[in-house]
Amino acid sequence: MEAEVLKNTQFIYEVALARLELGALGADAEITNGFRIFNIKKPDSIKTLIDRLAYFKRVGSESTLYSKLITYNQTRSINQYLTHWFYPYKGKFHPQMIRALLNYSQVKPGDLVLDPYMGSGTACLEAQVLGIDSIGVDISPVCNLISKVKTQSVEVLDEIMDESSEIVNKSNGNSIANFGEKNGERLDDAIAKIKNEKVRNFFQVAKLISHSDESRRGRNFNTQFKNNVEKMLVSVKDYQRAIKKHGLKIGKTTIKQGDARELPLDGKSVDAIVTSPPYSIALDYVKNDAHALKALGEDVTKIRDGFIGVRGSNGTKLQLYDGDLKKTYDEMYRVLKPKKVCSIVIGNATFQGQEVKTVELTVDYCQSLGFQLEKNVEKIIFGLYNVMQKENILIFRKE
Repeated sequence: MEAEVLKNTQFIYEVALARLELGALGADAEITNGFRIFNIKKPDSIKTLIDRLAYFKRVGSESTLYSKLITYNQTRSINQYLTHWFYPYKGKFHPQMIRALLNYSQVKPGDLVLDPYMGSGTACLEAQVLGIDSIGVDISPVCNLISKVKTQSVEVLDEIMDESSEIVNKSNGNSIANFGEKNGERLDDAIAKIKNEKVRNFFQVAKLISHSDESRRGRNFNTQFKNNVEKMLVSVKDYQRAIKKHGLKIGKTTIKQGDARELPLDGKSVDAIVTSPPYSIALDYVKNDAHALKALGEDVTKIRDGFIGVRGSNGTKLQLYDGDLKKTYDEMYRVLKPKKVCSIVIGNATFQGQEVKTVELTVDYCQSLGFQLEKNVEKIIFGLYNVMQKENILIFRKE
């Protein structure tokens, strides 16, 4: 039986992950035809392959579920389908990669996946789509808000639609002309009056995206707010349609604001970890999201003290960063069940002209804790060429 990879599968690391997920899902396979076709021998379950595979277009003559899900997309990027595109967060995971890592971890409905550096919630949303429970933790209030909206809005779609007509078309249907920067309190007041937190959060994120459009792209806030609400609504409707059409069993998602160095979880309580520690020494996440943090009423100067890799001066920043990473690895080891998989996507950044050996630190320290390194997959990254060229997908197993 043949399994054909998706057209967008073009890098060696993607082919490597494709082969890993096939094996984890019970399919012995050989690569043929220029890395486009896998010959599968005696799969445990063809239906499991069709329902779960991330990098494949078809198995035999039947299209995979993932190849259908990525068509529910309001953007030009294949990795921004459903609500994945909400908010332009730097350093986002590719959901396709996350899906493959979850498959390698062999998690199933009823299991619990953890992302202790949740970011914009990609891992939580992808686990949710797969029908797997997840918990995401992040110290950033922006990340918590975005992740909640991505994973919760589909639950309250009708209420969001009811509120959107009043908020967007207030002022006699004249868009939101009275909601701009000069009268920003009016928009905030209108959002604050919404009783349902999940509905209220939806419009908060639309506002944050609009602030980003204005500050980064010079777009008109009023126009962008209206456009973003409408586009986000279409994506949530897409998610609802996908659930109904494909019979998706949605996993339970828990979003918590917290510190990866002190996780709010019991020991040996999670079945898999998929995460990527922040590249804060190379990318200032606080500065990058300053407009959003201010829009949420946060003190940007004060909040820096809690972010890993941001605190400290040039002389102490690296020492604090390495120490903080070790604390998070301690916590990840503590909460993961024995014999389960922990996937960490990490890279060596450049700081003050020197390469910081974060990958080597991660491998050495995690192995000292009792993690066994099963796979080390190199992947090229884009968008941070001045400080990083590649990442490593480190797959550990707790023994």
